Amino acid sequence: MAEEDYGSFVDWNQMGDLAKSSGPTKVDTKDLKEFKQMARQGYWAKNHKLRAQVYQQLIKAIPCRTVTPDAAVYHDIMGNAAAKKTSTNVPLPEFVDGNPIPRYCLKPEAVASAHQIINCLAGQFPDISHCPALPAVTSLLLHFSVDEAQCFEHVSRILACNEPGKRLIDQTFLAYESSCMTFGDLANKYCTAAHKLIVATAQDVMDVYSDWQRWVLGDLPFSHVVRVLDVYLVEGYKVLYRVAVALLKFYRKHKMGAEGGQGNQQQEDSNKIKADIQAFVKGIASTVTPDKLLEKAFSIRLFSRKEITLLQLTNEKSLQQKGITVKQKRRNVQLALNPDTFSSEIVSAKEMHDIWSWIPERFALCQPQLLFTTSTHGCSLNRFYSHCEGHEPTLLLIRTTDGDVCGAFLSTDWEERKRGGNKLSFFGTGECFVFRLKPEMERYEWIVIRHPELASSIKTQAQEETAASEDQITDSNSLQQPEKPPGELSPFLSARHFNLNSKNTSMFMSGNVDSIIVGGGDGNALYIDSELNHGRTGSCTTFDNPPLCAESFQISLLEVWGFQDTMAS
Repeated sequence: MAEEDYGSFVDWNQMGDLAKSSGPTKVDTKDLKEFKQMARQGYWAKNHKLRAQVYQQLIKAIPCRTVTPDAAVYHDIMGNAAAKKTSTNVPLPEFVDGNPIPRYCLKPEAVASAHQIINCLAGQFPDISHCPALPAVTSLLLHFSVDEAQCFEHVSRILACNEPGKRLIDQTFLAYESSCMTFGDLANKYCTAAHKLIVATAQDVMDVYSDWQRWVLGDLPFSHVVRVLDVYLVEGYKVLYRVAVALLKFYRKHKMGAEGGQGNQQQEDSNKIKADIQAFVKGIASTVTPDKLLEKAFSIRLFSRKEITLLQLTNEKSLQQKGITVKQKRRNVQLALNPDTFSSEIVSAKEMHDIWSWIPERFALCQPQLLFTTSTHGCSLNRFYSHCEGHEPTLLLIRTTDGDVCGAFLSTDWEERKRGGNKLSFFGTGECFVFRLKPEMERYEWIVIRHPELASSIKTQAQEETAASEDQITDSNSLQQPEKPPGELSPFLSARHFNLNSKNTSMFMSGNVDSIIVGGGDGNALYIDSELNHGRTGSCTTFDNPPLCAESFQISLLEVWGFQDTMAS
């Protein structure tokens, strides 16, 4: 039986040989190369207490955000958890994407503890939008925690890791979806035969590969996944890719053996293939030992972190170009827009719901609030400004006399135009985008998001001030952002934070007494005259968009919507 300090959440009757503590009782080395070798060889694999101590040491060494929730925070939030009865009836956050908490030889009450920890994490990390691996990671770390608070702290540090170039767990749909594409690339290159088998038998290959993380963190038996965790905490995210590729190799070998070396080449429903792989991985202990799995994973040559990073960035960029950055079904979007009370003369509730899925997450809980409409307030640019000033951000909707619908999400208060007097000067941030709904739906984001190579390094303060005066760009709502490594862009930052090859790439919004303009550089995405009657649209450098409707158009109706914070009321 393991020592009393650790393992209070474990059902030792299910642990088999792992319940017998043996082997070394301490790790003396601090050399990373030697530590890596020890992890791969399972140096602490037979001693539960030593493994728990090593995990604690490794997780404490993770570079984290300045403010990272710890055990004390958990105690403050939960109070005396020991006196409270936890329950698995409390639903997990939507960002786990329906993934349950793996049992992993835990006691039933420990699964309830994991529910409580994850829900507490959701409150402390509101920026997490998609994290299907979190239940498995939490369940695993409960094995090696003294109490819920310590487990909470350990998972928090993994989530808050901010070491440049290092990732431990996907926390957004964009990161997760690009990781599935990256796994497909790696499988095609390093596991060709198995990849061909999946292509030949599954109707949707990417749907099959969308489960790759779950194979490792969810389906593998505890005896195997805990050895993966040993190496993962030392070497990082790339270990998950290696192990998943190894599992795919073993799966192909299993299929070829089961079908006499021929393999079934008939295409089947992807869900059937996914279930078949899941069943194989869950039962892998009968044919593949943990040592054999890791040996296969680390025998893949030329499989580097650099290659994985480049593939990941390329796939993220591809998804961004397609506008796939968030999972469309979001609970906060569902809550924000009430179809029974929403009323617009330009768009339906469903169309507004689709637009809401594009907006930055921090505004998703806001209710749309009609600020201005030409049908009520008349066709006057002065009245447009008087109704819109003081609101940030805003959504501009236009219906033309031809029935086309287009518009723009505008990040900054229109009052900012006054800084330039009556001279047109551009302002706003990289969160602005333009779109069209009819005849077809399409969004066009800031070109720098889709083409990060246009931005180089962050400028010095002197350069920023010079650029701001030269480009006549002002920024009224710059947000204090954590430092990011070069190349990692945040659309929350205004254009002046980047070295751009042309000021034309940062012309977001502008206005004076004569007109309003959205997008600039070799044309405007939208130009509206002072009578809000006539408009023009064309390609522009800032959004790299085609014309949003007929290049010269008459406005039938124009609406501006604000964002009412329902949480503040």
